Amino acid sequence: MTSDPDFVVAIPARFDATRLPGKPLRLLAGEPLVLHVARRALAAGAREVWVAADDERIAQALEGAGVRVAMTARTHASGSDRLAECADIAGWDDDALVVNLQGDEPFAPAAGIRAVAALLARGEAEMATLAEAIDDPDVLFDPNAVKLVRNDAGHALYFSRAPIPWHRDAFARDRRVLVPGECLRHIGIYGYRAGFLRRFTRLPPGRLEQLESLEQLRVLEAGFRIAVGLTPEPFPGGVDTPEDLARAQRRLEAGDD
Repeated sequence: MTSDPDFVVAIPARFDATRLPGKPLRLLAGEPLVLHVARRALAAGAREVWVAADDERIAQALEGAGVRVAMTARTHASGSDRLAECADIAGWDDDALVVNLQGDEPFAPAAGIRAVAALLARGEAEMATLAEAIDDPDVLFDPNAVKLVRNDAGHALYFSRAPIPWHRDAFARDRRVLVPGECLRHIGIYGYRAGFLRRFTRLPPGRLEQLESLEQLRVLEAGFRIAVGLTPEPFPGGVDTPEDLARAQRRLEAGDD
């Protein structure tokens, strides 16, 4: 029986979110959203949990929570760029296993966070992430839900906002019919060694990355591998909009957390 790998969790927290300004500090059950996410990371058993923030108010909201805060630049274009600066502030060596947990995932399961670290620790790919089977055709055809396909080794072949793979014969008959187990929704959690995180953020944006507006495509376009595992537990939707926040509030009130 192998032991769980030693890993750190880093949470990018940008105050000026476009669709939900002040998102990290929006209240969920009377507490800041970022605090809920930090607790999920702590529950996963990470050696360290860091929040990469761009506003002092985020640091204040996390006082006494048992996590560390890196004050990063407001000018970062992505959460990965923010975490690369966090890696330097924290002083992680290049071999450190880093799990990038999005700052809007208040229900991220601890088992899923650990699964990403374990997948990365196998050493078969430069990055690791998770996916889950799609059982709703509306999700498959929703451009806000990112889909992926992977090869027989479990490595990502492509990520897209379009419905992939396209089941020509099945969809010719009925687009409401899904082939079981074939369509996967990407879950936006990542694992990488700190050295690769630094290297990745120095790569120029890829052509497909810019077309799809999907940062992970930069890794594939540059010839690196992303290992994709199936999540051991469901990842409920994150919080991007006021409607998402209200939905999360109802979930907590129902005790379904």
